[in-house]
Amino acid sequence: MTPGKSLVERFGLEEVPDLKPHYSIAPKQVVVIIRLDRDTLQRRLARVKWGLIPFWAKDSSIGNRLINARAESASQKPAFRSAFKTRRCLVPADGFYEWKKRGGKQKQPYLVRIADGSPFAFAGLWESWTGPDGETIESCTILTTDANDLTRPIHDRMPVILHPKDYDLWLDPEVKDLELLKPLLRPYPSAEMKVEPVSPRVNKATYDAPDCVEAVSFTEK
Repeated sequence: MTPGKSLVERFGLEEVPDLKPHYSIAPKQVVVIIRLDRDTLQRRLARVKWGLIPFWAKDSSIGNRLINARAESASQKPAFRSAFKTRRCLVPADGFYEWKKRGGKQKQPYLVRIADGSPFAFAGLWESWTGPDGETIESCTILTTDANDLTRPIHDRMPVILHPKDYDLWLDPEVKDLELLKPLLRPYPSAEMKVEPVSPRVNKATYDAPDCVEAVSFTEK
């Protein structure tokens, strides 16, 4: 995770967030999102659970299955359509992992980044859910699209990465026209990205250390 000062500069935040660096974040853990404050119309940072819990859910466990939403259908799916209309967000990152089978049960993790190493934002949706006991949980999901040419050999899907010029449109809750939003939800250009194999330590959900992002060498089988 990029330091707070860099997030301010990249995403136009008003305040420098106090963030601890993270090198690997797993589903169900807390992630940072950026959303628009309806009162001030400023971008605000929030900490939410990764795995969207629809406001109508009977319990929070459904969120464990809703870490991603297909960009092609999210606006029509009961779990996501309400959030898609008015609760869109940015999920800042400077990389993401994908895994490729190497034979048997082995999987090789790869780190995917913007070519120049700069931070970026996934297209996300957020939701607020209140349980029977009155507990409120805010959560999010990340939209996915078809893989680009660079990442397709690893996985057939990839997260939607938004271009900075599209942040305002994506965050604006007044924009409800799907035809305006669809062009934003496309695969990020391969020429602007890079992929490197990294240590299998990333395979452990609780492992979060700087060596997660260090490139390793191995021979394809």
